[in-house]
Amino acid sequence: MTGLEKILKHIEEDADTAADKIITEANNKAAVILADARAEGEKKRAEILERSKLEVQSCLSRAESAANLQEKKLILNAKQEIIGNIINRAKESLLQLEDTKYFDIIIRMVGKHALAQNGQILFSEADSQRLPIQFNETLKTVLSQKEGAVLTAGKETVNICGGFILSYGDVEINCSFDALFAAAKENLQDKVSDFLFD
Repeated sequence: MTGLEKILKHIEEDADTAADKIITEANNKAAVILADARAEGEKKRAEILERSKLEVQSCLSRAESAANLQEKKLILNAKQEIIGNIINRAKESLLQLEDTKYFDIIIRMVGKHALAQNGQILFSEADSQRLPIQFNETLKTVLSQKEGAVLTAGKETVNICGGFILSYGDVEINCSFDALFAAAKENLQDKVSDFLFD
């Protein structure tokens, strides 16, 4: 082997060693980069998984809240319907009382609402036809306890469903059952609700 061949062989061996070293270093760097990439990928996957879990929990929580709210609305609507039905039945039971009891209630209401002046008491057509014979006398007795209060039963009728209207010229006091129940609606609802649901 000549000197040139030895030098070339030596250069070739050095080149092979350097190439092996470079390849090994490149493989090591590639392994580190790959490991880092895998670690970063795993970290991202874990973050995405955690975000997804939180979003699912948040979504479930919102759905549960909405369902609870809907349930409360349905229960409230059902309670209001029950209360409304009971109040309507109470009003209907007043209208269906026999004449003596019905007009006893009317007389008590007149005593409470009559003003100390002259006026008329107006009834529905149905109530006008079923006025007890002694109604005017009972009315005078009740009004005698209020100085200046004088009421006569009006000949005209009004379009109401039970109760009466007191007419004092331009002033009318609506004591129909519908008006009285409407005015006391909130209080009645509270009382019926307390009785039924508490």
